[in-house]
Amino acid sequence: MSEKALRLGTRRSKLAMAQSGQVAQAVGRVTGRPVELVEITTYGDVSRESLAQIGGTGVFVTALRDALLRGEVDFAVHSLKDLPTTQPAELVLAAVPRREDPRDVIVARDALKFTDLPRGARIGTGSPRRMAQLNAYARGHGLDIETVPIRGNVDTRIGYVRDGRLDAVVLAAAGLNRIGRIDEATDFLSVDTVLPAPGQGALAIECAADHADLIAALGELDDPSTRAAVTAERSLLAALEAGCSAPVGALADLLDDGQFVKEMRLRGVVGTTDGTRMVQLSTTGPVPQTHDRATALGRGLAAEMLAQGAAGLMGEQAQ
Repeated sequence: MSEKALRLGTRRSKLAMAQSGQVAQAVGRVTGRPVELVEITTYGDVSRESLAQIGGTGVFVTALRDALLRGEVDFAVHSLKDLPTTQPAELVLAAVPRREDPRDVIVARDALKFTDLPRGARIGTGSPRRMAQLNAYARGHGLDIETVPIRGNVDTRIGYVRDGRLDAVVLAAAGLNRIGRIDEATDFLSVDTVLPAPGQGALAIECAADHADLIAALGELDDPSTRAAVTAERSLLAALEAGCSAPVGALADLLDDGQFVKEMRLRGVVGTTDGTRMVQLSTTGPVPQTHDRATALGRGLAAEMLAQGAAGLMGEQAQ
């Protein structure tokens, strides 16, 4: 491989640039080559519609993939939760680096915790998944909240709290970590309260399937445990035939006995955005050692969820 700079395709947002910059440094270390960022504007960046309205699936990804296929960039970095579950044959997921904190967080006025918010508190989120679970939790615990659909980058969303228009907003812990602003979170939402989006906290490094040398080099950044977990989560999403903006949460985690990792647990949830109807199940099995076994874990749980009526809950859109 020559010393010519590798071109990394990235969205233009502050968060995307931060996480792509971190990947660029890692790729530079494993390849010994300089890496330059190529900023690409996606439909999801310019549209002001809610993700539920524009479908969610692929809106932050398509332009990056098109640039890869045209040879304008050598590889691209995505937030894994934005990737459609169907992988194009011409592209390969060369690496899934070690996952960041997958949890959601609250940024609330007066440094409040979620359960300390006043009656009628207005909580902003663009995610039907978060709406469904927050409303379900509130119903089950006697809390009175209103979920408000919002769009925008981290600054815009936190700004709604700072200027008093909202009492709180929900964001991904991983995103705040990557831009060095995790100290602004006033509460971490337990995954027992809100399951994250499938793949949340993980990055995807994608390149053309015919670049064998680059695939091998990028593969050094792959974290097998993270890949197994997100493969199970995403196969659950795919088997539910749901897109990135559907009210589906999923998390696979490794269970240990204090010394050795013994099993993988996969939890899944789907619900109506008002929180009145939810299907939440989990399954546990041996840690998947292959892609097919991780996929089977997700499909198996999805089948159980569908048998309990999950399909009828996913047509609900954020109002």
